[in-house]
Parts: sequence; C-alpha cells; structure tokens
Amino acid sequence: MKIAAYYSHLNGLEYLQVHQPAIWKEIKSIIKAVDGAACKTKVSKEEKMKGRLLYAPKEMNKAMKKGFETCDWQESKVSYWVTEKASLIRKTMHMTADEQKAEIERIGDRAISSYNQTDFLKNRIAVEVQFGKYAFVAFDLFVKHLAFYVRDMIDVGIEILPMKALQSEMSSGISYYEGELYNLIREGRGVPAVPLVLIGIIP
Repeated sequence: MKIAAYYSHLNGLEYLQVHQPAIWKEIKSIIKAVDGAACKTKVSKEEKMKGRLLYAPKEMNKAMKKGFETCDWQESKVSYWVTEKASLIRKTMHMTADEQKAEIERIGDRAISSYNQTDFLKNRIAVEVQFGKYAFVAFDLFVKHLAFYVRDMIDVGIEILPMKALQSEMSSGISYYEGELYNLIREGRGVPAVPLVLIGIIP
C-alpha cells in the first residue's frame, strides 16, 4: 500500500515532522509494507458487485496490525465512569477511574463503566486504522483521539483511510479519505481540538 494523500489538522503533521520524525517515517514504512494484492480476497455477494473480487477489510486490518505490532505499537484502553448528571461528569472527568466511581456513588448516583480504546499507541502518537462504516471515523476523530488528547496521553492522532479509488473496490458503506476530509474541514479549523493527520491510502 502507499500514501496517496494526507491532511494536517491543527499542525498534526508538522508536529510529527519536527518532534517525531522517526515515528512518521515508521508509519509510512508500515503502510508501504502492506501487500495490497494479498488483501484482495473477498468475493462480493452484493447485488451490484456480485461475484467481483474486492479488497477485504479484515485482511487489510490484519496486515496493518502485524506491521504496527512488529514495531512495538500497542493497543491502549482507558477505563472511566459516567453518570446521568452533566454537572457530576464535569466534576469527575479529570479524576482517576477509582476516584470517579467513588465520587459518583458518594453523591448517590449510579456509576456506569465505560472506556475509550485506540488501535495503536507509541511515543504519545495514536493511530486508528479505519476500513469500517462511515460513522466509525467520526467517532475516532471526535471521541477517541480527542479523549486521549484531553487526558494528556497523546500529542497527535492519526487516521488511516482508503482513498475513494480503493474504497470503490471494497464493500459498500465503507468510509473514504475524500469524504472524511470534507466532513473534517466542514467543522471549522479548530474542531476537533486535537492535532490530527488524515492519511489516504491506495494499493
């Protein structure tokens, strides 16, 4: 696979190039090492593409995962507690998980367990590889990356997406770079308030 396009939000790419050049180089190498042809294994059952050989998201994810894990990138999961009262969420948001639960229960409210997870984390850089449905990218950008940034666990969030040229050879409903770039820019220059790099890939 290769990078066909990228977009820097709030100087995410510039941060990498200045402060984490080795990480940026490593990410590009991992993407380049993925054999796109080997991931074209899915026989479509959809009416408009029936019998057509498509790129399989599972195979692409597996190849990306292998590359990142070989370079010591780790999945990261952060647990926390939520409740129905906005004022109590604001009060407990920056506490540890144990402190959140104790404070919510002390008030007499129900503490509900929740978590955020990111695919790969290394040197305060988070990477999400997204070959799923449209809604998942918005969740990555506006919830996952932002949550890890607000908790001071990352400096930049990276989203890897197929370009439209690749997405057109995948199952319907999968998000693609050009569409998500539009969605991101439409929100305005400062939203979400986390440095990001959108990466679009092709075989």
